[in-house]
Amino acid sequence: MILTGLTRKAPPIVLYNTLTRAREPLHTERPDRVTMYVCGPTVYNFAHIGDARPAVVFDVLARLLRHDYARLIYARNFTDVDDKINAAAVASGLPIGAVTARYIEAYQADMHALGVVPPDVELRVTEHIPDIIALIQALIARGHAYIAQAHVLFDVASWPDYGQLSGRRPEDMLAVARVEVAPYKRNPLDFVLWKPSTPDLPGWSSPWGRGRPGWHVECSAMIGRHIGGTLDIHGGGQDLIFPHHENEIAQGSGAQDGALYCRTWVHNSFVTVDGQKMSKSLGNVLLVRDLLDRVPGEAIRLALLATHYRKPLDWNDRRLSQARQTLQRWYALLARIVPREEVEPDARLPSALRDDLNVPQAIVRLHELAITATHASGAEASPASGQLRASAAMLGLLQAPPSSILPALEQTTRTSHAAPLSTDRIAELVALRDEARREGHYAQADAVRTELDAAGVTLSDTAGGTHWQFHDERTP
Repeated sequence: MILTGLTRKAPPIVLYNTLTRAREPLHTERPDRVTMYVCGPTVYNFAHIGDARPAVVFDVLARLLRHDYARLIYARNFTDVDDKINAAAVASGLPIGAVTARYIEAYQADMHALGVVPPDVELRVTEHIPDIIALIQALIARGHAYIAQAHVLFDVASWPDYGQLSGRRPEDMLAVARVEVAPYKRNPLDFVLWKPSTPDLPGWSSPWGRGRPGWHVECSAMIGRHIGGTLDIHGGGQDLIFPHHENEIAQGSGAQDGALYCRTWVHNSFVTVDGQKMSKSLGNVLLVRDLLDRVPGEAIRLALLATHYRKPLDWNDRRLSQARQTLQRWYALLARIVPREEVEPDARLPSALRDDLNVPQAIVRLHELAITATHASGAEASPASGQLRASAAMLGLLQAPPSSILPALEQTTRTSHAAPLSTDRIAELVALRDEARREGHYAQADAVRTELDAAGVTLSDTAGGTHWQFHDERTP
């Protein structure tokens, strides 16, 4: 179920803007249209769970934007020219084009399995070389770039606001970025816009000789080509804030005589695995396609959404087990009480998402709607289950036929050990329940208690606050 823009005026969407370090109502260039660009993968390997998080997070944001605006222009790129790709081609013995085509196709298949709707425009760097060259020429003409030893570099000193997005001092930038201190640079922080290519590397003719673009300039050129002017929303992982997005602002605004590059910057936080950073040396890089061999993609999606996008997400078996058990209960309900008509989402779903994409709150509301549908009878049963399904669509959930997904969910539930929620997740749910009780939303508070009870957690309300323990820790 794809939701379309509202014909009525919706309440404002509030997002945390990395640039201002504050939650702000979303402002768009046009009242009926919103533009969004999200940095996609560099296609030299299969997507891992860290790659999947921004794809899923910004898919939910796109669903909300389509719900609230008459039109969304959503663009995402593939970086298909990069030194890592060159190395992968050498290692595999395949042509570079074959490497990028393989991993683009694999990424698209993996994201489809996670319920990610393709963006309106999928961009490839290699299809935008003329736009990149034109942007570099504009920067040179405006005094923001210079040529040195067949390289073109951005002159960071020419941009006084450099560092505004990341809030870093120059000495901190050097330490974090691990920049190449080349003798032809005026400033160690100056970054490459164009570099020469040897005959064995990809290259294109340019005013500065045969070469290829630097990483940062690519996104600015593609945004200028397909969106133009000032972008409404720019998204990506937190690791891209510096240097990539910082550099985008400098070159994107610099080429437009200082015009604002983007109004709102949205970044999702990191993914760890069992408390550790993913790395090849630790052997804990989790590929999406390997996880899909174990569980349906919708379970992975729900597990990724259960933690607020701006908080670090620790991936573990408990998280995945809880997600698939939750889906199994919801789909079993939809199989038993079949929705017979299309209904609108419950108003609290878009309301929660407008609050800086508060997906955990939206999930709590889905639990509450499931309880309502479970207890409904007669003529009320079908509309109640229909509202659960329509509301879940805003998160990209519960859209499969129950008969097609329940066998897989039930099989994985039977073959896995029911694991408790993590202590961090329990604390999140307890805090949500306490807030709901303070505001008089008792049905919502009961839904949270039900979820905790199903996960083996007992709550005790005392004058000193709410205490919890696992069922098997209770005194007989």
